[in-house]
Amino acid sequence: MSPRAAQPSTSTTAASPATLPIIYLGLDVHKDSITIAVLPEAAKTPTRLDRLPNDLPKLKRWLDRLAKEGELRACYEASGAGYVLHRALREWGYACEVIAPSLIPMRPGVQRKHDKRDAADLARFYRAGELVVVRIPSEAEERVRDVVRCRETFQREILKSRHYIPKFLARRGFVFREGANWCTPHLRWLQHLTTEASPLAPHDRLVYREYHTLLLYKLQRREELDRQIEQLALLQTLAPMVRRLQCFRGISLHSAMVLATEIVDWRRLDHPRQLACYLGLISREDSNGNRTRFGSITKAGNSHCRHVLVQAAWSYRHRPATSVDLKRRQAGQPPAVITHAWKAQQRLHQRFNHLSYRKRPQIAVVAVARELIGFLWAVLRDVPTAPAVEAQAASADASWSGVRRRGSMCEHARRRYGAWVRCSTRIPEHRMSQLPTNPIRAALPISVGNRRISAGYIVDAASRPRRTTTMYHAGRCCNP
Repeated sequence: MSPRAAQPSTSTTAASPATLPIIYLGLDVHKDSITIAVLPEAAKTPTRLDRLPNDLPKLKRWLDRLAKEGELRACYEASGAGYVLHRALREWGYACEVIAPSLIPMRPGVQRKHDKRDAADLARFYRAGELVVVRIPSEAEERVRDVVRCRETFQREILKSRHYIPKFLARRGFVFREGANWCTPHLRWLQHLTTEASPLAPHDRLVYREYHTLLLYKLQRREELDRQIEQLALLQTLAPMVRRLQCFRGISLHSAMVLATEIVDWRRLDHPRQLACYLGLISREDSNGNRTRFGSITKAGNSHCRHVLVQAAWSYRHRPATSVDLKRRQAGQPPAVITHAWKAQQRLHQRFNHLSYRKRPQIAVVAVARELIGFLWAVLRDVPTAPAVEAQAASADASWSGVRRRGSMCEHARRRYGAWVRCSTRIPEHRMSQLPTNPIRAALPISVGNRRISAGYIVDAASRPRRTTTMYHAGRCCNP
């Protein structure tokens, strides 16, 4: 979500905008219908309120007829309809923006709500510049985000299945009392109940097997999604953010992918307070005169990011320390980022202890999560966005040429990275320190004499044996 108010953008229709008046359109979009309010620039109230079927060809014909009367600027609320309509209008040459529904001005005295009123209010507020637009992700960003969200869905489904099984067994008088649930002995006990030697009755055994099989299926699909997310984390547009996020305690690969795919561009928010507001982590306020009163957090924001931040904040109840896994995640990262992550550990641990002494831990951890987002914003605001990375890669690809395909093995790279490296020229050992140590997709140029070499996909053979690293010469891939 952008913090700026919605400023209607210019249209690219064939008619000249200087000779035609501006017409503002408020669209109330549903699955089967679209209600459109037409508000000319000089009109006090909408001149037309039409209801159309949610069919893109019919909508295009309707807009083409209306475009003869003026320059069209449309808006609609962000909803489950997605961004299909926005992309279609942009492709047809009409200006369109998507509005944050939670920030639309409300009038408490108006107790009526229907599609035509919603469309008319959108058009009027849009013309007045009182709406807040949301950032539209690209189709590639949206696909990656949906993969990460799908993994979260399976995690919730696994939790449901883990409730089904113990509750069903408890109704039949079977309770595991030799340890905690879902530990190794408990899992062996559950597996035994699926066999023919199970003490369950035949029909109960049938029901239990279905519950158990459903749980195993969900676990299997979650593991597959985890493997896919690991591959997506190597994307050129996500890898810098993901690696920096993992430098902080409590943020694993999955949590880093959630934050990277949901927020995407950290530089669009000028202050960490705006980011905390976007995530719904700020307190409600009801102040009047000399009385100041704060309530619970608003929760009017991105719930996916808020969940992983609160879960990560629980890690800061422990004393500051750098575990083996955290050292591995911080390897190869800028010293300034590692220092900032250590500063976050000290500050947030002190903050949690101070608040938990006076308040419940559940309240203290939310305050820690709110401060944690400020530390993350500080190290990610200088990370280039996807358009900047793609433009840099395109520029490099246009300026470099002359690919020569060779299959020579570079012994220096094999000894350093533990993996075979195919390259188009022999790299001196003193230049190997300039190569990246983490798996990447970006082509990072280094100089070898008067030639430029770019390296990518440096893969650790210990984790992925027999995986051939891809090297780049003159900016072009030289795969074997």
